[in-house]
Amino acid sequence: MELSTDAIRLAPKVLLHDHLDGGLRPATVVDLAKDAGYELPTNDPDEMATWMVRGASRLDLELYLETFAHTVGVMQTRDAFYRVAAEAAQDLAADGVVYAEVRFAPELHVEQGLSLDQVVEAVVAGFGDGSTDSGIRIGTLVTAMRHAARSLEIAELAVRHRDRGVVGFDIAGAEAGNPPTRHLDAFQYIQRENFHFTIHAGEAYGPPSIWEAIQYCGAERLGHGVRIIDDITMNDDGSVELGRLASYIRDRRIPLEVCPTSNVHTGAAPSLAEHPIGLLSDLSFRITMNTDNRLMSATSMTNEFAVCAEAFDWDWKMIRWMTVNAMKSAFIPFDERIELINNTIKPWYQDNHGV
Repeated sequence: MELSTDAIRLAPKVLLHDHLDGGLRPATVVDLAKDAGYELPTNDPDEMATWMVRGASRLDLELYLETFAHTVGVMQTRDAFYRVAAEAAQDLAADGVVYAEVRFAPELHVEQGLSLDQVVEAVVAGFGDGSTDSGIRIGTLVTAMRHAARSLEIAELAVRHRDRGVVGFDIAGAEAGNPPTRHLDAFQYIQRENFHFTIHAGEAYGPPSIWEAIQYCGAERLGHGVRIIDDITMNDDGSVELGRLASYIRDRRIPLEVCPTSNVHTGAAPSLAEHPIGLLSDLSFRITMNTDNRLMSATSMTNEFAVCAEAFDWDWKMIRWMTVNAMKSAFIPFDERIELINNTIKPWYQDNHGV
């Protein structure tokens, strides 16, 4: 079967980097704003979708992040979190995703008096109910904002809910001026608790951010990580030389949560055709494919694979490889990962495409 969009949608896919507040349905943003008396730039769902993409694709991470003011603004009640999470589960399942880790920052959603714990409970409940009978499993990643000073508190929140749907911890937000080492106490706490964490690093800032995330903070995965390309030299004769950091990341099989369309929108990559995912895949880094923000980038896992397959001439074998990479890198127990790989992912690709 050819690599058509419809065929890719049917394939089992694994998503590790998706923001809850970046994946709302446009109509839901409008509905929730109406309920909350919140003023949007437009109350037409189609115009809202266009406005979000236009606002997000300004080639700058900090400008990209501005669009979240509206989605966060309408996500301030239990019913809103629950609805958004349930719809996210349904939308991802409809896109062929069999396992997803979806992240959000509870500290941004307490303006109307809910506690951090109540916010997490509502989101986890929404994921659970939205996943019923849909063939998808969703783990929650609890995120702290890197420009704020609540990361240890949020790390403790994540650990409190570790047996109730939360599978790991993360920090997000503007990278420049907010190095991951500012939150070292939070990461060390997570490590002492034998829990899991990923760090946004190497998106808008280069190898120093990645180096800190790995060597000082101990990140298990890198959110984006594409700027590791800055530590790789392409020689005139076509040979490639990896710097010490790039070699370390490849040798250790540290997963990169790559989000191609988003990276073009934020200016982290000049175009899809020039996106580092092509070279990094050729060099056998542990690449995983991700959406980042489905609303702001008007994308899906199907779309990400389809546009990259066209840009880099990928086949089904490459899509299967990235899917298995992602499942290996998930924050659920090893036996559960292996079960999904051996009983769901590999049989589908073998039966349908002989890979």
